[in-house]
Amino acid sequence: MSVVGIDFGALHSKIGVARHRGIDIIVNEVSNRQTPSLVSFGPKHRSIGEPAKTLEISNFKNTVGSLKRLLGRTINDPEITEVESKFAHVKLVDANGTVGAQVSYLGEQKVFSATQLTAMYLSKLRDTAANELKTAVSDVVITVPGWYTDVQRRALLDAAQIAGLNVLRLINDTTAVAFGYGITKSDLPEPENPKHVAFVDVGHSSMSVSIVAFSKGQLTVKSTAYDRHVGGRDIDYALVKHFATEFKEKYKIDVMSNPKAMFRLTAGCDRVKKVLSANAEAPLNVESIVNDVDATSRLTREEYEELIAGVLDRLTAPLDQALADSGLTIDQIDTVELVGGCTRIPAVRAKIQAWAQGKTLSTTLNQDEAAARGATFACAMLSPVFRVREFSMQDITPYSVKVAWERQPDDDDNELIVFPKGNYIPSTKVLTFYRKGPFDIEATYADPSTLPGGINPWIAKFTAKHVEPTPNGDYAIVKVKTRINANGLLSFEQAYTEEIEEKEEMQVDAAEGEAAQPKKKKVVKKKDVPFVWSHTGLDPSIIAEYRELEAQMFATDKLVQDTEERKNALEEFIYDTRSRLDERYAPYVQPQEKQKILAALQEAESWLYSDEGEDTTKSVYAARLDSLHALADPVINRYKEAEQRTRVVAELRETINNYMAQASSNDERFSHIDEKDKQSIIEKCATIQKWLEDQNVRQSERPKNVDPVFTAAEVLKKKDEIIYFATPILTRPKPKPKVEPTATSGTETPKQGQETPKTEEQKADNGPSEMDVD
Repeated sequence: MSVVGIDFGALHSKIGVARHRGIDIIVNEVSNRQTPSLVSFGPKHRSIGEPAKTLEISNFKNTVGSLKRLLGRTINDPEITEVESKFAHVKLVDANGTVGAQVSYLGEQKVFSATQLTAMYLSKLRDTAANELKTAVSDVVITVPGWYTDVQRRALLDAAQIAGLNVLRLINDTTAVAFGYGITKSDLPEPENPKHVAFVDVGHSSMSVSIVAFSKGQLTVKSTAYDRHVGGRDIDYALVKHFATEFKEKYKIDVMSNPKAMFRLTAGCDRVKKVLSANAEAPLNVESIVNDVDATSRLTREEYEELIAGVLDRLTAPLDQALADSGLTIDQIDTVELVGGCTRIPAVRAKIQAWAQGKTLSTTLNQDEAAARGATFACAMLSPVFRVREFSMQDITPYSVKVAWERQPDDDDNELIVFPKGNYIPSTKVLTFYRKGPFDIEATYADPSTLPGGINPWIAKFTAKHVEPTPNGDYAIVKVKTRINANGLLSFEQAYTEEIEEKEEMQVDAAEGEAAQPKKKKVVKKKDVPFVWSHTGLDPSIIAEYRELEAQMFATDKLVQDTEERKNALEEFIYDTRSRLDERYAPYVQPQEKQKILAALQEAESWLYSDEGEDTTKSVYAARLDSLHALADPVINRYKEAEQRTRVVAELRETINNYMAQASSNDERFSHIDEKDKQSIIEKCATIQKWLEDQNVRQSERPKNVDPVFTAAEVLKKKDEIIYFATPILTRPKPKPKVEPTATSGTETPKQGQETPKTEEQKADNGPSEMDVD
């Protein structure tokens, strides 16, 4: 069973695995420790992760990123229309009520929802982990932003299910960071005096703050706060607008209206940002940004910080909000721990430092991989395969959840906040309703203004069925059990009524020994109420449909990949064989063979670069390669045989000499073996030795450019022949010594070196054996 943690990021994702008594962040197919969060569509197949990154500029209209930002949204969401549209160059459209991307795939216009796109990407991460672990991967823990709502969390779980993953838990990213921080600490205080740590994560597209109390064996999240529009991409965008304005005046070009130019300039601004983190000034050079114009500029750190002042000013509000919600003062915060790539920017650190009022900012965690490590620790704790030290997590919900119902005549109100903001999760509440018939409950977020963008506050609907008045016509008391689980998802677990029955129990008077008056005892009996409830997740039939579609697309990708590999193998064989015919293969090829092979290679090369050879099937490439192998393999095999012959002949000679020496020696180890058997070994070795010498003489007289007299495989077979013949003889065990009985008593006479048997009385006199000693 694999133990995998995934830090699902807007720009990149990291994969952690538990092994070798620790946590490793694994690399992908190009040895990077992070995989770009991109899916690209082409005329033949999909490209996901690193291959999609190489196509981001050339195929920008069909390359989708920011999957984390699109999940659970609708096309009319303000954060989609006003924010994500600035960073996405693919066409975003409606996909069955959620946001999706319209792309050209296999020559047709297709629409895929954000859930499907995320499933494609998770499949890539699954395969990356499986290739590293050399085993199938299914059980995972995935990080999510703490500000994700119920609909976004369910969308991610649906995507994971489509990808064939079993999500053991969704864990808030700052909680994952805190878990990885705390589980490795051996010096945490007692619960009465916890250590308070503020985790500040400024990443690619958002900022998260979490204040956590640590004590021995546990962490408790005190508060969380977020800004979904503070991150590296917002800083880059501020620089892009600045340089676009400058280049419009300087070079008379409009970068903002040219997507490819935007990509090139954004990449340049990202480099400028990194240089200015350690230097006072940074150059900007963008080759062929538009119409072969090479754009250049410079930026000082002072100018840079002035340009991004609006972004920097947003950093303070989440910090203040988290501190206020925690009920602590800044003096009670013991440590401020920074994670996320943007916390390396001096201006960002300065803002956080000012808020911390002089406290030293700590970077003891890996700023890029801390969340992935924490998620992997959490997966290891949930897995039966690994033993992890006991360490509990107490997380909280970021939004208040309320339930509402149709007002009844006796109701004072028709809604109730069941899980207030900051409520610990997992958490279960039992709601009591007085009804004479079936009824509905709707769960929503209490304050829609706190939700991301225009996300619908609706969470779930519950319907209780077959509710009837009591026999005396009174209201039935229906209790509904609702729960927010560790994934942050709300569910309705049970509905039931309680009936109170009075039973009489006979009491016995202990003093008189007579029966006393019967005592009445109240017994509460539960009776389940049938109910149905719905939520924002996909219907199982739709998930099954998407899984089948994903399997088909995966098979198409695999076929294209295999076809490309066969094509590359054919091309490689053509060039390698041609060059080696004049080098290492030269002594082993006959002139007429060489001409024939060269002609076939030339014909195959011409075909390969023709219209037909450029785009054909895997089987055609394989057939072409096989036909070339049929011509060239005799030459290649002669070369290989010559390379191997010296080694295998030496091995056979060594085997012959070893066994002949053992069979003809006077060694005590072989004294019990019959001389006839020893002689048979010597004769066997001599026969094979003569065969070897004869073959060597014949081979020395034979030209190198014809097939060899004997092969390396034949030599190794002769070696095995000796071993299988001689080894059973030489390893034959010695016979056990015979014991002769005496003529007088019939008892055995001990031989020299053997212990004299003792009588039972003598054994007893020797005292207890070692087994008797306690």
